Amino acid sequence: MSTYQPRSEAEAATLIGEAAARRERLRLVGGGTRAGIGRPAQDEATLSSAGLTGITLYEPAELVIAARAGTPLAEVEARLAGGGQMLPFEPMDHRPLLGSTGEPTIGAVAAGNVSGPRRIAGGAARDSLIGVRFVNGRGEAVKSGGRVMKNVTGLDLVKLMAGSWGTLGFLTEVTFKVLPVPERTATLVLAGLDDARAVEAMSVALGSPFEITGAAHLPEGIDGPARTLLRIEGFSASVDYRLGQLTRLLRGFTPPATREGEEAASQWRAVRDVLPFAGGDEAVWRLSTAPGRGPAVAAAIAAARPARWFYDWGGGLIWLATPATGDAGAEVVRAALAPGGHATLVRAPDAVRAAVPVFEPLSEPLMRITAGLKAAHDPAGLFNPGRMYAGI
Repeated sequence: MSTYQPRSEAEAATLIGEAAARRERLRLVGGGTRAGIGRPAQDEATLSSAGLTGITLYEPAELVIAARAGTPLAEVEARLAGGGQMLPFEPMDHRPLLGSTGEPTIGAVAAGNVSGPRRIAGGAARDSLIGVRFVNGRGEAVKSGGRVMKNVTGLDLVKLMAGSWGTLGFLTEVTFKVLPVPERTATLVLAGLDDARAVEAMSVALGSPFEITGAAHLPEGIDGPARTLLRIEGFSASVDYRLGQLTRLLRGFTPPATREGEEAASQWRAVRDVLPFAGGDEAVWRLSTAPGRGPAVAAAIAAARPARWFYDWGGGLIWLATPATGDAGAEVVRAALAPGGHATLVRAPDAVRAAVPVFEPLSEPLMRITAGLKAAHDPAGLFNPGRMYAGI
């Protein structure tokens, strides 16, 4: 199988144009760390962004950074850290969960809309993505967005490319808005709550004016006793004040403890990277639902098949592990989520991923729109064929 690794956008456009003429289906990759997500590849060659590296713009005063798509995420984060800044959406590292190698790239972060616990406060990756350059399936270089937030005319291709998983175009450069690193971070830990009470406590905290930037719950048996985590960030004096106010606000639950430094940071990395399910052979689902429905969804699944789970985003995101047999519980999972929410199968053997819908099946009108967008950007169906939905 051929592997193409262009060193410039112009070279990428030429390679894609030639592939279109041959009708050669391409698997688009960055660092290859998320290759196990989605339906198994149905490609004939690989197109890698590994040759497109380097930070092309960093303006700390303007809170903006741009980099070529193959630039390692670690390089971008190190550059930002040197300026006392960060990506607001706390991107997940999938390597522990998927058992993959390589280096996550900034383009793949954009393509997968990869976000972590801070999403509840800072938004998803697509909310910080303000500019893209990519090559479409005709071999045409396209630029959308820019270096300021209000820079959208016509169809917002920036938001369209975020979360498209390489099915619409080959990203060559991305531009993100960034934020200052908080002066101080502290986490309140409430011990011993069951799922329902934990979601209630997280909802109370998130509904307060005290600016929670992380809200997660790990039930008993997920790396220890049950614990509910509430993160507060900002200037030290403000953190002190909000810790005190939240402690009083949550006095009806259980007396919280305060954790700071590496002890707290390691807990949030575990939540972000789904470390409780790393290294196992279970199928892992990513479920989104209304926070108040989370405990009922988890209980319904557990009543039908063995399962382990924990919550992020105040209960709105459930990470669920089930035996990787048959359809990995797809019918059970999606029935439990009905009538609202959606499920993505993040980890499972190829045979399971080929047999079940990995991403939430779309309604007929949405599928028609999705197929139309695919046809407009990639008329020959070159890019990541069938990765998200059969035939698309």
